[in-house]
Amino acid sequence: MGILKRAIAKDASVVATAVDATDIVAEIEKIHQTSAVVTAALGRLSIAASMMGYDLKNENDTVTLRVKGGGPAGMLVAVADSRGNVKADVDQPVVELPLNAKGKLDVGGAVGTDGTLSVVKDLGLKEPYVGIVPLVSGEIAEDVAQYFATSEQTPTVCGLGVLVNPDLTVNVAGGFLIEVLPFASDACIDTIEKNLKTLPPVTTMMTQGMTTDQIALRLLDGLEPNLLDEGEVHYQCDCSAERTREMLFSLGRKELVRMRDEDPACEVVCHFCHSKYQYDLNDLLAEYDAQAAERAAAEQGT
Repeated sequence: MGILKRAIAKDASVVATAVDATDIVAEIEKIHQTSAVVTAALGRLSIAASMMGYDLKNENDTVTLRVKGGGPAGMLVAVADSRGNVKADVDQPVVELPLNAKGKLDVGGAVGTDGTLSVVKDLGLKEPYVGIVPLVSGEIAEDVAQYFATSEQTPTVCGLGVLVNPDLTVNVAGGFLIEVLPFASDACIDTIEKNLKTLPPVTTMMTQGMTTDQIALRLLDGLEPNLLDEGEVHYQCDCSAERTREMLFSLGRKELVRMRDEDPACEVVCHFCHSKYQYDLNDLLAEYDAQAAERAAAEQGT
């Protein structure tokens, strides 16, 4: 379980979000068996998605972040709901690279910089909102900030961090967002910039024992901040046997017959949590035909 806190400046012109996502990223490493640099990359993307999801207004809203940077990790995906719960996947979970020039995990090298970050918000409307921005560094945080500035016209500071132990387990993981609203004064912005100049990396603050409350309030120091709200966030996949069955039905009868003729025993593995679902395609086809007959009878009746 992760802990997310939001703080707001007294004049409501700046909102800061901070999250401890150590358990979430540990679950990502456990499920996907990622190498250290991929744990850091997918962890950062998932932390950003969690905070952006928590910011959504309606219960069934979701946000999906996709990064395609041309690096050896391939595409990275993180999906969050409006409670900040998140699930994630990556094309290549194991990538081994030398440390970067700063002696840190080379997330930008694993992700690549020749590509885009896309943000898809499903808000229950006819069409989802889609924002696409070129990657700035592939380090994720700068790319997320670029998205906010370009697609949402909201000046935003994003900090993301994942500290991986030598045995590949996760020591700490967390992040923050500072969103500056249009009516913020120049003095307010100056205060934020001053705070950022002395702000340690998020993993340093966490290893020093700072809580999400303290980090959120530290970000808005000098602006008389108050805690706004808090939530528990989890790594949570919403797959199920029923949803998987409906996905198979959506392939159509012709494809189901082709699959049945190759092998009637079908196994579907969820990319996000690796849950496995087994189906007998003969039984599935019989159910498909029965549903088709029911629909035809209903149409004739009307």
